[in-house]
Amino acid sequence: MGSEGFQERFVNPYTDFGFKKLFGTELNKELLISFLNALLPEREQIMDVTYLNTEHLSDQPVERRAVFDVYCTNEKGERFLVEMQRGEQQFFKDRSLYYATFPIREQASRGNDWDYRLKAVYVIGILNFTMDDCADSYYRREVKLMDTRTKDVFFDKLTFVYLEMPKFNKTESELETMFDKWLFVLRNLSRLMERPVALQERVFTRLFEAAE
Repeated sequence: MGSEGFQERFVNPYTDFGFKKLFGTELNKELLISFLNALLPEREQIMDVTYLNTEHLSDQPVERRAVFDVYCTNEKGERFLVEMQRGEQQFFKDRSLYYATFPIREQASRGNDWDYRLKAVYVIGILNFTMDDCADSYYRREVKLMDTRTKDVFFDKLTFVYLEMPKFNKTESELETMFDKWLFVLRNLSRLMERPVALQERVFTRLFEAAE
């Protein structure tokens, strides 16, 4: 039940239950694929995903375990870790870097034949807050390892994408890309009573069916 007696028709993707219902089940994996492809450049589009275990234990028994919201691999063996962070967390960048170590380390093969070649790892944070040191209006931040002198990407297999949702203020009439549409529906889904006219793609038919 929302404020002033408002009854939500659709699940809230900012909740653990709502987010995992929409993106964390085999039944709805086409939603996850569509969302990831909206984030990725055309040359990196994915065809399929396989869900992986979201709970990871540290190598040391005294260290904290990591539990991801959604964790999967695509047909090329690349890893995608997706986190929905509803409440503000001061050290979320540190946390996302810590989380990235797990899909990197688990690629190591036993024995002496492994040549250290890695598959790409993507860490995607959907944030219901703005980063303290990012005061501008840009709501999508893509971070890679960079050569500080040349400003060129030094290593392109580790990518962090931070979506600062409070900065996304486009209205339905302003939606142009699938990326726009996904951010709009993530931010507004729990407040909607009907499917917006702008969201006519088949994947959104599935989303609104799953969200009821």
